[in-house]
Amino acid sequence: MNLFVAGLSYRTAPVEIREKLAVHVSRLRCHGCRLKLAGNLSEVVLVSTCNRVEIYGVSEWAKNKVCRLFEQLSSGEVDYTPHVYFKEGRDAIEHLFSVASGLDSMVIGETEITGQIKQAYQAAKEAKLTGRVTNRWFQTALQVAKEIRTGTAIGRGATSVGSVAVELAERIFDRDLSSRAVMIIGAGKMGEACVKHLAKKGARSVMVSNRSFDRAQLLASEFGGRAVKFDECLQAMSEADIVVSSTGSPRTILHREEVASVMRLRRNRPLFLIDIAVPRDIDTDVQDLENVYLYNVDHLETIVRENMKLREQELSRCHEIIASHARDLQERFTAPRERAPAAAGTEWLVDPSCAIRT
Repeated sequence: MNLFVAGLSYRTAPVEIREKLAVHVSRLRCHGCRLKLAGNLSEVVLVSTCNRVEIYGVSEWAKNKVCRLFEQLSSGEVDYTPHVYFKEGRDAIEHLFSVASGLDSMVIGETEITGQIKQAYQAAKEAKLTGRVTNRWFQTALQVAKEIRTGTAIGRGATSVGSVAVELAERIFDRDLSSRAVMIIGAGKMGEACVKHLAKKGARSVMVSNRSFDRAQLLASEFGGRAVKFDECLQAMSEADIVVSSTGSPRTILHREEVASVMRLRRNRPLFLIDIAVPRDIDTDVQDLENVYLYNVDHLETIVRENMKLREQELSRCHEIIASHARDLQERFTAPRERAPAAAGTEWLVDPSCAIRT
């Protein structure tokens, strides 16, 4: 049985491809069940973030099943196969360690990915999709991430996608946000990171809009901002200079016609939209409107490359830690062990709602 990872990320696929395969966190268990059945996998963990969709698993003939696995996630609208990578054995072990430690992220050293890996692993474990190999693999990955964070300076000055979005906003207005109004749509972790950094940068006013108004109020009050009801979002947007959208919606929430109406309310003053959601929140056609400027998560990569230069000297130490732990883990997996008798009456249950698509 071989452990493997198959996936695509910001390195291999643009956001318009990644969003077609993205899985909401609430659906990780269900899609994990589908993957396990479709690929006849012994164990599986599905990871889906704004920058990657990856399948970690254990199977005898994994490489031959990659296309079938991704068919369970794809709507069939695009050909994703040129963008998919596949690693097995030691390469797969080191890949997960790098991902969990933030070394494979768009923002090198960012911490959000560690929590996302932990969340994906826990979802798979609770659904009984993991086993001896993936349990040890993911638990070790989280230990490696902690060691790298505490034992190196890779995270010093590191930023999240949300804070890089704020840095883009600063560049748009020549490093001065003191006279600018900013609206955040979505009060999740990335939205919270945006508000936090905007407050530090001294933005004149920050508005927070969210489907849960209580959550919007909580986040806005924490940083001296103003909460906006979701159905009043467009009216309030007429006051903003920059809108950062980061909801978890599976569908577009801002369309060209709606943004056009906002532009009429603001008498066509320039409006900068930064869409850091995957799937994207904002219709790409809005950029055809006069004085509307749209950026998505892939546009942040230029800023990220500049920030990365500041942390490159720590990468070699991080890779040494990863190589050492990967070697130890591989030896554990390949060491002979006694086969324990199967527990009587053990069976793997799958939620009927997770039936394979035919």
